[in-house]
Amino acid sequence: MGELHIIGQIVGASGFPESSLFCKWGVHTGGAWRLLSGLKEGQTQVDIPQIGDMAYWSHPIDLHYATRGLQGWPKLHLQVWHQDSFGRSQMYGYGYCHVPCSPGHHRISCVTWRPLGSWQEQLAQMFIGGGPQLRSPDLVYNGADRYRLNTEAMGTVELELGIIMRHFDKYGVDS
Repeated sequence: MGELHIIGQIVGASGFPESSLFCKWGVHTGGAWRLLSGLKEGQTQVDIPQIGDMAYWSHPIDLHYATRGLQGWPKLHLQVWHQDSFGRSQMYGYGYCHVPCSPGHHRISCVTWRPLGSWQEQLAQMFIGGGPQLRSPDLVYNGADRYRLNTEAMGTVELELGIIMRHFDKYGVDS
């Protein structure tokens, strides 16, 4: 079996309208992939930047997968949330990126977006917070119906990932 090690961190996020951000993350794979060690989902701490708009999390990611095929290569899906002074959380952005398929150190910028909703929902969001969220977060990385959404661009999440591949050459994959 081919083995894939993903070792790195979610560095942080910038370009969002407010600070006090945290990130929920997960990894989605196809059916041929098996997680040998590590957590396939997690959440960072809340960071309130003192200088600038970059929220730093430095949240570790350490995953070890085994696979018999390349179909369903791992994807990281992200949800960025804002926490206000009362402890209420508001969705600020969805995003996903493919895990790099070449060994080595990679720096990835993952752009995020959020659903807009109707003008009534946007007005309510300005005054009482909240806002539209996806009923099924699978829509983020399974793009079949994503093109029908009315969205707005949000900030960017920075990741640093180290990729180690083992035994892929036995399956005809050059690494």
